[in-house]
Amino acid sequence: MTGTRIAALGHYQPAKVLTNDDLTALVDTSDAWISSRVGIRTRHMAGPEEPVDELAAHAAGKALAAAGLAPADIDLVLVATSTAIDRSPNMAARVAARLGMPSPATMDLNVVCAGFTHALATADHAVRAGAARRALVVGADKMTAVTDWTDRTTCVLVGDGAGAAVVEATADDGREPGIGPVLWGSVPEMGHAVRIEGTPPRFAQEGQAVYRWATQRLPALARQTCERSGITPDELAGVVLHQANLRIIEPLAAKIGAVNAIVARDVVDSGNTSAASIPLALSKLVERGELPSGAPVLLFGFGGNLSYAGQVVRIP
Repeated sequence: MTGTRIAALGHYQPAKVLTNDDLTALVDTSDAWISSRVGIRTRHMAGPEEPVDELAAHAAGKALAAAGLAPADIDLVLVATSTAIDRSPNMAARVAARLGMPSPATMDLNVVCAGFTHALATADHAVRAGAARRALVVGADKMTAVTDWTDRTTCVLVGDGAGAAVVEATADDGREPGIGPVLWGSVPEMGHAVRIEGTPPRFAQEGQAVYRWATQRLPALARQTCERSGITPDELAGVVLHQANLRIIEPLAAKIGAVNAIVARDVVDSGNTSAASIPLALSKLVERGELPSGAPVLLFGFGGNLSYAGQVVRIP
């Protein structure tokens, strides 16, 4: 039987940094107000000449280099994004073209903040089924392009960036899988809680509704995700949740029971980067050597639609 694993990771953020103090020139806010409510201090902002596929291609190229692979070695490209402006060509096709890939299958997935974990599961399924040999999975969003910069409740939250993972087949010899079974679903009646709507499209959310759902419902879902991989939360070496709000992230790790885990807090430096947030945070932890090879890490995305998806992965 065929198993899967993450062979390598990569990430990218634009050079421009927007601080909380910078935002005080735009809206009635303060560093203390932002820090106390969401925990964000800085975020990265792409310029008008930096489209989503460019962010994605930078992260993807780094993941390929870390895996020691050439673009031609990839036969499936999945890009999770909700900020693509054009309908066609899609972001995956544009990334493939930027990297010089000869003939991969290319698909975008729009599951907003849970996009990367949905795309990772899709790649896992495709490789296990024999439909692909190696997949490139990217989460990339340019949230600053869909932000109302006069709305202090949302403009303080967002940032831009991308994260990528190379997924490849491995022998399934009964050992723990590199990518565990996904737990995914949605709460359709709460689809209005996180929105990117209108012309031009603008990001809006019902923050308190999302906060209540995440703090009340997510711990049980996260524990079920661990059960599907055959581990207990206290065996986790890391927890990488969607980087939406530090006030959501920190209590959840304790409620899950991940008492020995390193908890990703990249939201402090990067803000909410939507589909990019999980691979961006995970890649940084691995790059800094905070998670050793083979360590089990829980990934769990949640947000728009209201959709969620999570799996336990092993660090490459």
